[in-house]
Amino acid sequence: MFLLAGALIVAAVTAFMARTLIAGSSAPQATAQAAPPPVVSGVEVLVATKALPVGTILDATSFKYQPWPQQMVEGAYFVRKDGFDPKSLQGTVVRSVITAGQPLTQGALVKPGDRGFLAAALTPGMRAVTFPVRNENSVGGFVFPGDRIDLMLSQTVAGGGDGPPLKVSETIMKNLRVLATDQRTTTDVDEQGKTIVKNISMVTIEATPSISEKIAVARTLGDLSIVLRPLADSAGELDQAIADGSVKVAEGKNGKTDTVASADTQPSAGKTSFATGADVSRFQRRTVPGKAEGSGGGQTAGTPTGYPGASAGPTVRVARGNNVTDVSVGGKK
Repeated sequence: MFLLAGALIVAAVTAFMARTLIAGSSAPQATAQAAPPPVVSGVEVLVATKALPVGTILDATSFKYQPWPQQMVEGAYFVRKDGFDPKSLQGTVVRSVITAGQPLTQGALVKPGDRGFLAAALTPGMRAVTFPVRNENSVGGFVFPGDRIDLMLSQTVAGGGDGPPLKVSETIMKNLRVLATDQRTTTDVDEQGKTIVKNISMVTIEATPSISEKIAVARTLGDLSIVLRPLADSAGELDQAIADGSVKVAEGKNGKTDTVASADTQPSAGKTSFATGADVSRFQRRTVPGKAEGSGGGQTAGTPTGYPGASAGPTVRVARGNNVTDVSVGGKK
C-alpha cells in the first residue's frame, strides 16, 4: 500500500510539472530568412538619377555609376574605366529624353561647343535671346548657365512739364533661364574645383516668342538689370498665381507637385512691379510731368497764361495724358 501511494504521488507531481512546462513555453514561430542580394556580374555604367527631359543641363547630381549586366552593355554607354572622368559630362545638354535609372548614351548628349548645342538646350517652343548688361547690373558676375533670373528695366521719362523727369524702375519679366553668359555655356572652375566668378557683359536667356519681342523693345527704352532668383522660390507666388487662375493645378494624386515643377520652368511677363523716384526720395516725382498743349511762350491777351488759343471767360482745364487744354464753358467775350 505504501509503495502504491508513493507511486501515485510521484505520478501526480510529474504530471503537474509537465503541464507547467508545456503552458509556459511559447509556440514556435516561423521566421523567414532574408535572401542574399543578387550579385550582378558585369561592369558599372553611368545612369540617370532622375528623369532628364530634353534641354536639361547636366550637373553632378544628374548621374551616378551603377552595376550593369555584361551582356546588356552597349558601346554607346559610359563605362567606368581608367582615363574617363564623369565630371567631363557636366554642362552637357540632353538631346533626347532619359528616364530615371536609364543609362546615359553618347548620342543623347550634346557637349558645349558642338554644333546644335544651344538649340538642344532650348525647351520646345522657346527661343534664345541675348541682351547686353553692364557689370554693375549683372549681380557682380554671380550668374551662371542654368540659373533663373528676373529682368528689370530702369528708364527716365521726360514728359513735358516743369521740373525733373520721372525716374522709374520695374520688373518686366520673371523666372527666365540663363543659357549662356557671354560666350560661355558652362561654369568655369579652377584647379581646386572652385567656381570662377567673372564679369559678364552679355546674357543669353530662354524665353517665349512674345517675351523675346518685349526684350527687344526694352533694350531701346533704358538699362536692363538682372536679378538672381533662389533655387527654391517661396510658394506664395505660386499660390497667388493659382488663385487668380493664371496657373492651373494638374489633376491626380501629385497634382500640386506637378504644378510646382511646371510653374518653376515657365517664364512670365505682364504682371510687373515698379518703383518711382518718389518711392526712394521725397525730392523726386511720382508721376510723369504734365505737358501743356502747344509750345507758345508768351501770354496772349484774353487767354490764360501758357495756353494760346484758349477762349476768354470761364474755362475748365482738361488733362488727357500729357496734354492739357482749356475748354470754355460760357461767359461774356
